[in-house]
Amino acid sequence: MKKFSLLLTICLLASLSWAQKPGKWEKLFDGKSTKGWHAYRPDNAKKWMVMSGALMSHGGSGDLVTDKEYEDFELEFDFKIPPKANSGVIYKVIEDPKNATYYSGPEYQIIDDEGYPPFNDGGKMVKINDRQKTGANYDMQAPNQWVAKPAGQWNKGRIVVKDNHVEHWLNGVKVVDYMYGSDAWKDQLAKSKFSKWAYATPHTKGKIALQDHGDEVWFNNIRIREL
Repeated sequence: MKKFSLLLTICLLASLSWAQKPGKWEKLFDGKSTKGWHAYRPDNAKKWMVMSGALMSHGGSGDLVTDKEYEDFELEFDFKIPPKANSGVIYKVIEDPKNATYYSGPEYQIIDDEGYPPFNDGGKMVKINDRQKTGANYDMQAPNQWVAKPAGQWNKGRIVVKDNHVEHWLNGVKVVDYMYGSDAWKDQLAKSKFSKWAYATPHTKGKIALQDHGDEVWFNNIRIREL
């Protein structure tokens, strides 16, 4: 009987270990095409192209969105922008071309932290705040460290989503950590511009989008594994 119980325990532990094992890494960019992606709005994404083995947009191309939805995942990507540029990687996107990708999903912010020009906010020219800098959960959680490389240089981004626990990593450093849908998140959300958007309704899965904010942006080495 003891031997049977021990064997059963071993089997259960092995089964649990297998269930928790992450999936295999999958390339989301093959270095040659936009296979696996499509235009968020059918009339856009005409200027995304592959140059020097990287995926890039000159601006005004519209967002690219994955064909597949993801729930728990680890996403890695390299990115580069020129001076004064702005972009982002948005996840948990509910595809609804009537609204922007960020209407429904959190955004891993990409921007020229030092050189982005002041912008009009309600008739007042303001500079970006900490919640709008590279690696931030845009307009919600600011990076806890400033590790972005200057405009024109490649950076390494990483997003981990597991059981509503979200992490943003930048150049090997965890810069954002939050619980999606938690009471603290809802309190913060209520004070943000997202409070009346689809963003405000927590949802388990969605697509991943590469944002075209009207500026040049480069992406490479994009890969994902489901957790």
